[in-house]
Amino acid sequence: MADGTHALTDGHLRAETMSGAEYIAGVLKEEGVKQIIGFPASELFDASAALDIPPLIARTQRVAVNIAEGYARATAGKELAVVTVQYGPGAESAFAGIAQAFNDRVPMLFLPTGYPRGSEAVAPNFESRRNFRHITKWCEAATQVDDLPKLMHAAISRVRNGPPAPVLLELPVDLLAERLDALPTDHRRPRRSVPQAGDREVVDLVESLLAAKNPVILAGQGVLSASATPELVELAELLNIPVMTTPNGKSAFPEDHPLALGTAGRARPATVDHFLEGADVVFALGSSLTRSYYILPVPDDKTILQVTLDEADLGKDYAVAQGVVADAASVVKQMIALIRSNYLPLGERQQPAAEIAAIRAVFMEKWMPLLTSDSTPISPYRVVWEIMQAMDPKTSIVTHDAGNPRDQFCPFYVATTPGSYIGWGKTTQLGSGLGFAIGAKLARPDATVVNLMGEAAFGMVGIDFETAVRCNLPVLTIVLRNNVLGGYAKSMPIASTKYGANQVTGNYAPIAEALGGHGECVRDPAQLRPALLRALAKVKAGQAALVEVVTHEEPRLAGLW
Repeated sequence: MADGTHALTDGHLRAETMSGAEYIAGVLKEEGVKQIIGFPASELFDASAALDIPPLIARTQRVAVNIAEGYARATAGKELAVVTVQYGPGAESAFAGIAQAFNDRVPMLFLPTGYPRGSEAVAPNFESRRNFRHITKWCEAATQVDDLPKLMHAAISRVRNGPPAPVLLELPVDLLAERLDALPTDHRRPRRSVPQAGDREVVDLVESLLAAKNPVILAGQGVLSASATPELVELAELLNIPVMTTPNGKSAFPEDHPLALGTAGRARPATVDHFLEGADVVFALGSSLTRSYYILPVPDDKTILQVTLDEADLGKDYAVAQGVVADAASVVKQMIALIRSNYLPLGERQQPAAEIAAIRAVFMEKWMPLLTSDSTPISPYRVVWEIMQAMDPKTSIVTHDAGNPRDQFCPFYVATTPGSYIGWGKTTQLGSGLGFAIGAKLARPDATVVNLMGEAAFGMVGIDFETAVRCNLPVLTIVLRNNVLGGYAKSMPIASTKYGANQVTGNYAPIAEALGGHGECVRDPAQLRPALLRALAKVKAGQAALVEVVTHEEPRLAGLW
């Protein structure tokens, strides 16, 4: 066009020149981005909307990033999650969400705007390129508009390849307004490379597992990212090896499978303790093997085999007998092919399924009085039990919040389908679960999405329940209310006793109603399941719902009691 403005032809952007913001939006369109998440102001919102990429505006920048994380994890990183926020306070407020995503190993593209060039490094101006570099795997700033094509290609390449993590490209607002001679249609979509193990590495892994007397598999989030659940099930069945998961990897192996042990978190089922204690070899597949207060440690006397996408994971927290840098699915496929071609028949192998079932039965018998308790206030374990009865795990996605909700929920909820459980736990920012749930619903609108959180977590992010209402993303939020900060009295006993420092107050169902959703408060355990079913019906009809449950504080945790 003569004036240099752009036009749409055959669904693509055509222009003599276009602004930096228009070019980036065009690249996102070429990449198949379905929405741009964030909080204003960002020039990318209008430029994207012009190309029919709708904005998803959260109430807080941190939750916007949490939504992107939920979206990325619900799609196993197969779809590009994009977040944009304003320079200065917007980027500052997003920092916590990016830190959470970095520790969760979640791929996303973070495009904060930046101060006009020349003023970005002037105090107190916040420069994202400098401040986010330790919680992203690639952190750059555009300084010339003509560099945008190569910078966008480089950024998206890094989102798609290598260890999953947030990638940041800072975009100065004056640069976004400048014009450049480039077409988004010339953008070459980076493809994902799937690294494989060497032949000798595969032989060593197989022979180590075959020689082991009591091996176990520890499946991490890398199994979910690689969509490797079918291969993992085949390997476990072929070698009769029990499988446990990390908290982030929960649902990577179907927990109703006879070889499933459950999740090796801080709180965990007895099957995990029993088989990990008796194991001689631990095969950590798709796991960083990070030591954390919230993850059950691998005992020092175990021989550890590790497969990870990140070479920095090898030997990071544990001495490993063999470390392999590769994609989880490709490695397991290689292992299965080798076993079937060179090692069958396998001879006598342990048959652990009956032992697993027996230990689980004793464990559940111990906990059933709490799971089915009729106490008032209601036991939080009764809430967990009723959630399990009310939901179909095959068509649902569940997540939790940090602290007691995670520790009470994770050992008992049976995740049967890959991606049906968004677990997290290395860094545990209260309130993250709400954004994860909204993002999961955005990614999988046909799924029933539920998040379980405490009132302290709801206090951090509760206003973003309105985001679910406004954006037509009906999720079910279950808030456990006991009027205390659960467990915190232990860390501040004098302050709690003398000044009530661990106490909070509030009624949360009315907040949900005021924000346009369905809200209901339950005090009687007999009314809990009917309330959950009513809320699920509201969600199915398209309305976000919140069920507030008045509970008592419960210090007993599985594996610790």
